[in-house]
Amino acid sequence: MSKPIKQMIVREYQKRFEGVEGGVLVEIRGMDAGTNNRMRTELVGKKIRVSVVKNTLAGKAFQGTALESLSKFLSGPSALVYGGESVVALAREIVAWAKDKDSLKFKAAILDGITFEGKAGVEALSKYPTREEAQAKVVTLVLSPGRKLLGAVKGPGGRVMGIVKEIERKLEAGETIAAKA
Repeated sequence: MSKPIKQMIVREYQKRFEGVEGGVLVEIRGMDAGTNNRMRTELVGKKIRVSVVKNTLAGKAFQGTALESLSKFLSGPSALVYGGESVVALAREIVAWAKDKDSLKFKAAILDGITFEGKAGVEALSKYPTREEAQAKVVTLVLSPGRKLLGAVKGPGGRVMGIVKEIERKLEAGETIAAKA
């Protein structure tokens, strides 16, 4: 391949992966065309893309970007899976998709500059909470003491209200209320 063609491919990769903060690097060697098309179709419905890359040229395109640390895993047939709501959601989708597919192998993943190596790393990433899930946990933790405080304040007030209602019921029924000492 001539140098101008290689430069053109590197520019195309730079344009395609511009703004991509994380992804999963996979090997799809041995996957038949029908399975590959089904996987891509299902994933594109979730706004997840799969791009087969030329290793050396992708390594050059990744330089100076958030994907740079994936360069050392670019060997053999490689495809970058990227997009979706978050890298964690993407990892969950691709791990679920690969459960019964031996032809899909995980090389690495990257999230916020942290590299997850191999199958174990990508599976660990898939178990992380998404940003929304993490925010929900934080909100729950922040509100939990307030709920407990509200329950503690509301408890005695509820008992007093019960006593007032009982007095009201007795007075309406014409009963006398005895004073307790």
